[in-house]
Amino acid sequence: MNPTSAPAGIPSPVYEAIHLKKEYDAGQVQALRGISFKVNAGEFVAITGPSGCGKSTLLQMLGALDRPASGTLNYRGQSLPDVADPSAYRAHEIGFIFQAFHLLPTCTAVENVQIPMFEGKLGMKQRRERAVDLLKQVGLGHRLDHYPGKLSGGERQRVAIARSLANSPTVLLADEPTGNLDSTNATHVLDLLVRLHEEQKMTLIMVTHDMDIARMAGRTILMKDGLLVSDSLNQPVSSLNSPAATA
Repeated sequence: MNPTSAPAGIPSPVYEAIHLKKEYDAGQVQALRGISFKVNAGEFVAITGPSGCGKSTLLQMLGALDRPASGTLNYRGQSLPDVADPSAYRAHEIGFIFQAFHLLPTCTAVENVQIPMFEGKLGMKQRRERAVDLLKQVGLGHRLDHYPGKLSGGERQRVAIARSLANSPTVLLADEPTGNLDSTNATHVLDLLVRLHEEQKMTLIMVTHDMDIARMAGRTILMKDGLLVSDSLNQPVSSLNSPAATA
């Protein structure tokens, strides 16, 4: 992508949505009903709200996995629905973290982390070295050659987080990253995401239905019935307490 530069001294938002709409079933289901917002570089934003409010639809649009029916959605000043190669955008700009992990069961942890690198310029040795380094960063240096079936849920999500970082994205999109985890593993995974966000200065956008988890972000966008009903800054929270880890 070739982002449009903002005027000197004015930061260009990473994402800008203007009157974004999305409909399904010939207009019978209105997933997004004209929402507008901006996300600046380095922000940690939680998108929350009840099931069916449109938050996952919105995240899929930010990842170019879906297109709006109308409205404007820009990534660094360029229309995201009009990008020539959405797969290249996803491969080089975005890291995805999903609730269901999406690890290949026949590949080890270190092999799973290498998968996004296959279309890049790194050779086999370099890919493995980077995968090993990333797994060490998420605390799994001792589980490199374990298959997903031999890992706990929390460990599998940490492998998925390492994989999301494989191509050095500047934006992480996380869709209910603790949804399949118990409270202890949820705490570990969220603490890891907070640490990575702070250390690597990346933009992190996380969908969650849990308001306690959302408060770990610097900013919370609340959605309901396809509408953005509030957008507020949060007080800093250093770690997730066990009552909040129930996603």
